[in-house]
Amino acid sequence: MTTWNIILLGSIAVLALKAVGWLVPPKALDHPVVARTSDLLTAALLAALICVQTFGAGQSLHLDARLPAIAIAAGLYALRVPFIVVVPAAAVVAALIRLLT
Repeated sequence: MTTWNIILLGSIAVLALKAVGWLVPPKALDHPVVARTSDLLTAALLAALICVQTFGAGQSLHLDARLPAIAIAAGLYALRVPFIVVVPAAAVVAALIRLLT
C-alpha cells in the first residue's frame, strides 16, 4: 500500500466520521454529561498536542529550550498578561537559552 493510498483511506475515514457526526440528534448533544465531556476532551487533546510537539522527538523525549519558554508562557498566562506579550517573551527566553548553550 502506497503513501497516497493511506492518505486517501484516512481522508475517507475522516469524512465518514464527520458525516456520522451530522446524524447525531441535537438533543443528544444537549445532555449536560455529553457537553461537559466534549469540553474537557477538547482541552485534553489540545494539551496532549502541545506536549507532544514541545517535548517529543520521534519516539523519544527531547528537553531543550522550549521547556523554559513554555514555563514562562504559562506563568505569564497565570498573571493574565496579553497574548501579544506572552509569545514574544517566550520566544526571547528560548532564543537566549539557545544562544547561551
